[in-house]
Amino acid sequence: QVQLVESGGGLVQPGGSLRLSCVASGSIFSINEMGWYRQAPGKQRELVAVIRSGGSTNFADSTKGRFTISRDNAKNTVYLQMNSLKPEDTAVYYCNADITTRIRSIGRQEYWGQGTQVTVSS
Repeated sequence: QVQLVESGGGLVQPGGSLRLSCVASGSIFSINEMGWYRQAPGKQRELVAVIRSGGSTNFADSTKGRFTISRDNAKNTVYLQMNSLKPEDTAVYYCNADITTRIRSIGRQEYWGQGTQVTVSS
């Protein structure tokens, strides 16, 4: 099977920075798109940023200029560097990956991590 494990969340003051990491492991043949989503209390899960295997990226308008997404293909890892954090960035952040597995019965599938809490507060 395949697992996504996030790390790097925590409590930070407004204007501060955090770096999230997500490692994919298991029966992986290739990873296509990787990304980060977030869900604040009482709100729907929303896209934060995605990065494709070729390196192209997309960001939510609310994070452009403040967040950076990158990936290390050799380590099956995606990173989210978050700068100039605001209280409205407070949410559970989820890693997402479109993975082609080595398991014939599964093939290509979308996976989610368990989520990591980011709280921006003074």
